[in-house]
Amino acid sequence: MPREQATPFLLPLSLPHMASSSTALALLITILIIVIPCPLLLFFFFSRRQLRRPLPLPHNEKKKETKMMSGLLLFVCRCLLLVLASHGPVTVQAFTGTYGINYGRIADNIPPPENVVILLKAAKIKNVRIYDADHSVLNAFKGSGLELVVSIPNEYVTDMSVNEDRAMEWLKENVQPFLPDTHIRGIAVGNEVLGGTDQALAEALLGAITNVYSALERLQLTDLIEVSTPHSEGVFANSYPPSSCTFKESVIVYMKPLLDFFSRTGAPFYVNAYPFLAYKSDPEHIDINYALFKSNSGIYDAKTSLHYNNMLDAQIDAAYAALEAAGYEKMEVLVAETGWASAGDENEAGATVQNARTYNFNLRKRLFKKKGTPLRPKIAVKAYCFALFNENLKPGPASERHFGLFKADGSIAYNIGFRGLKPSGSWSSRLGCILLHGSHHLYGSPPGFDNVTGPFVENVHWMCLSWITEMFFQIWSPVCITHS
Repeated sequence: MPREQATPFLLPLSLPHMASSSTALALLITILIIVIPCPLLLFFFFSRRQLRRPLPLPHNEKKKETKMMSGLLLFVCRCLLLVLASHGPVTVQAFTGTYGINYGRIADNIPPPENVVILLKAAKIKNVRIYDADHSVLNAFKGSGLELVVSIPNEYVTDMSVNEDRAMEWLKENVQPFLPDTHIRGIAVGNEVLGGTDQALAEALLGAITNVYSALERLQLTDLIEVSTPHSEGVFANSYPPSSCTFKESVIVYMKPLLDFFSRTGAPFYVNAYPFLAYKSDPEHIDINYALFKSNSGIYDAKTSLHYNNMLDAQIDAAYAALEAAGYEKMEVLVAETGWASAGDENEAGATVQNARTYNFNLRKRLFKKKGTPLRPKIAVKAYCFALFNENLKPGPASERHFGLFKADGSIAYNIGFRGLKPSGSWSSRLGCILLHGSHHLYGSPPGFDNVTGPFVENVHWMCLSWITEMFFQIWSPVCITHS
């Protein structure tokens, strides 16, 4: 897809990476409610057993008591380990759950970032990818609890590959100052660099990625932030049937060193997979039901004896097959972009509102099942849907400007089941819910909410959480209305 316009390259501004104050509070509360009471309960239980025991216990009873006490002690140890692990240095993946969205901004009529945060929360979308590191977006996401992947546009890849200091400057200006309040969990270096015609850019990609990662290591942020780069389907020589997929010979010379690096760092293989583009290019031979997750006869891969009933699974497994052929069968595939255009030019087959709704509704339903593909059934598919809004300034065919799930005013373009956007009128549903419009939230209104009008008011009138969920987030999150 066409790339986002770049953020100007700025001079460094250093700010230490500090832990959130809520972390210490959460640790203290956890110790008070779990770790300390458990030994007291053990002591109380054991004391009562001793006082009520006039005679020595039979051998069988002793074994039962020993087993029970061991189980309770094991529970206490596990609680303590869980607390320590949750507050120690651990590797954090850039993706939480299975569903995310791409937030593109090549438009002059979309809502400001502060309102977008409200919309994302109302839709219960936690994972967000942007195509730059715009400071207005990063500031708006502060305290939201949303997981964000920022990007280094292609325009800066060559500059970033020169040396590590360039990467450090970029990180100190566009990442470090916003941590930890803005949850930046990943950096996408470039977009669809390989498989194109710019050989100089392809040669610079690995250097840019390694420099960014090395700079993150110096800042001690590699356990927090993942580094990768999204690829188009153009890196593959063929993808049908899925098991026959390999990387193009012109690509493998650049791809293999990248895969070596990602296998060492544990990063996934990012791929932009679009059944819409495949169908548009050959509508006479591709069943649209197969592309839309609808009932169809599917395809059979004779080499693996696997059956595919939708094209996205086949595209993902084609990527897995290419990775396996290159010697990286353990690497995870993550879909960085997928979506369906709701309008297009006359020659763009399938670009209709109905097809866009069907694809995105079924995609969301498929992802929420947390299932894998036929070739990798144990690895749940994760995907960023493209895109949040229609982008009216995008170049190219008309379809490029019609991928949005939401209209420019924040209203739903077509309903794909975002229950959080439906206002609730019944009094019974208000139990355990947080009313945002009319009376401000207990923790203060989100930034920019006072200026929200029209469809935004309708879409975020109610954001419902159970009392248990709210109490959990009071402990673990500085912004308690985050809910994935």
